[in-house]
Amino acid sequence: MREELKQIEAVLDEKVRPALRAHGGEIQIDRLEDGVLYVKLLGQCAGCPSADLTNETLVEAELVKALPELVQKVAVVQTVSDELWEQAKRLLRDHHL
Repeated sequence: MREELKQIEAVLDEKVRPALRAHGGEIQIDRLEDGVLYVKLLGQCAGCPSADLTNETLVEAELVKALPELVQKVAVVQTVSDELWEQAKRLLRDHHL
């Protein structure tokens, strides 16, 4: 499994992360189960309305093309980024807003 994740990381580094980083985003592998790669979109990509489209047109397309024997589908695990949590806490503390 470790070697498979290294292969996936290499594709993410070469084909996916540069595009995400250009928009202030990042991607992290959560797990790989039965050909489904579960990922977390982080930074500006976390919770973005275009996250599903980004996953389908960029992440899944590149991984399935490069590693069809490992990845048949990519699913985004919905999370709230640390930055968003901190922003929410600030808003709640500063109730005069």
